[in-house]
Amino acid sequence: MAGGTWTSQNKVRPGVYIRFKSTAGLGLTVGERGTVTICEPLSWGPVAQVMEIEAGTDMTPYTGYDITDSKNRFLQEIFKGTNRTAPPNKVLLYRPSASGSAKATVTLGTLVATAKYPGARGNDISVTVTELTEPSGSFLVSTIVDGQIVDQQTGAQADDLVSNDWVDFSGTGALTADSGKPLASGADGTVQTAAYSAYLTAIEPYKFDIMIYDGTDPTVQQSLMSFIRRIAEEAGQYAQLVASGLTAPDSQYVINVQSGVTLSDGTALTAAQTTWWVGGAQAGALYDQDLTYAQYPGAVSVSPLLTNAQYEEADRNGEFTLFADNGVVKVEYDIDSLTTYTADTGEVFHYNRVMRLCNTIANDIYRQFSERFIGVVDNNAEGRSQFKAAIVGYLLDIQGNNGIQNFSADDVEVLPGDAIDAIVVNIAIQAVGSVNKIYMTLEVS
Repeated sequence: MAGGTWTSQNKVRPGVYIRFKSTAGLGLTVGERGTVTICEPLSWGPVAQVMEIEAGTDMTPYTGYDITDSKNRFLQEIFKGTNRTAPPNKVLLYRPSASGSAKATVTLGTLVATAKYPGARGNDISVTVTELTEPSGSFLVSTIVDGQIVDQQTGAQADDLVSNDWVDFSGTGALTADSGKPLASGADGTVQTAAYSAYLTAIEPYKFDIMIYDGTDPTVQQSLMSFIRRIAEEAGQYAQLVASGLTAPDSQYVINVQSGVTLSDGTALTAAQTTWWVGGAQAGALYDQDLTYAQYPGAVSVSPLLTNAQYEEADRNGEFTLFADNGVVKVEYDIDSLTTYTADTGEVFHYNRVMRLCNTIANDIYRQFSERFIGVVDNNAEGRSQFKAAIVGYLLDIQGNNGIQNFSADDVEVLPGDAIDAIVVNIAIQAVGSVNKIYMTLEVS
C-alpha cells in the first residue's frame, strides 16, 4: 500500500498521501500507539529476524533469559510505563548478526549437542546421558540450563533424539553414559554497522510507533534518522526515533535523550540505556497524554545534574532530559528535537503530545481508509460525502477524548482532485495541549 506526503498531485501509485502544515494554533494528527522496535545485540535467540513479543510474554525463547534477569534489563525498562501512562503492548525485537559469533557445542561419545542459537548463553547449557535399566540399552538424555532440567527424552541411538528449544542433537551410533558436560565455545561476536542496514530492511514492512537505538555509533544514528523520516514522507508510516547523544537532529521525528539514571537497586543507566524507558513510555502514551513531569518508576537519581540555566538551554535545544525531585525521577519536558520552525512545520510539532496525536490520526486514516475506501467508493459527490462523514465521526471521537478542541464538520473538506480517481482532503484541527506552565501572582496585604 503506497503512502507518504505530497506537495503536488503527481502520485503514480494508488494510496493515501497526507500533507502536514501548521498554521497559528493548528495541528494535524498521526499514528496508533503501543508498539516499539529495537535492534539489540543478544547472547541468544533467532538472528536477523523480527520477533513480535507481546507484553507479559515469557522472554526466554527470545533472549534466553527470564524477564527478571539483568540480561533483560532493556525489556524491563521498555515495559515499565510511567506513573500515569501505560507501557507499550508489543516489542518488535531484532537480534542483529555478528561477526565472530558461534554456537556452543559438546560431544558425548557418539552424540553431539549444539546450541540452537549462537551466543555466550549457549555455554550455560549442559547435557547428561544416564543409562536406564528398562528397557535395556536405552538412555535418558537431559538438557540442563542454569541447573534446571528443560528437556528429557529417551533413546538408544544418537539419531533417536530430536532437537528441543535449547539444543540440536546430531550423531550416529549407540549412546553411552555420561555424567554431564557443559556446551562450550559459544560466542556473541561483534555487531557491525552493516547489520543495522539489514535491520531497517527487515523492519520496514511492520507498523510501529517508536524505534529505539541504544548505541552511540554516529553512522548508525544518521541511518536511523534518515529511515524514520523516509518512511513517513515516502511510505506513510509515521513514527519517532528515540536515541541519545545526537548532534542537533532538529526533527519532529527524533527524540534526543540526554539524561542517564540510577535505579533503586543501584544500577546506573547511561543516557543511551535510558532510551529504553523513554521509548517505551513514548509508545505507551496516548494522543491525549503528556509525559511532562511523568515519573520514571524505580529511578531515584539522574546524571548529569543540571542547573536551572542548563535545563533551559536543553529545552531550547530540543533535548529530552530528566530531573530528580526528592528521590523521584521525572520528565523535564515532553519534547522532540525540532528547533527550526517554518510556515509548514511550526512550533506545535515540537511537542510529543501533538506528534502522538498527529501520528495516531494519520496512521489510522491511512490504514482504515485504504482498507475500506480505496477502490471501493465512487469518486462522486456521494462517495466524497461518505469519506467526509467518516473523517468527521472519527475526529469527533478524538475531540470527545480531549485530543482536539473547537472542531466541527466544517473543518473537513473533501474535494475532487486533478485526476478522475483522486480526491483532496483538507482538515483543520486544533490540538489540545497540556498545562505545562503555570503563572501565578500572589498579592499579600
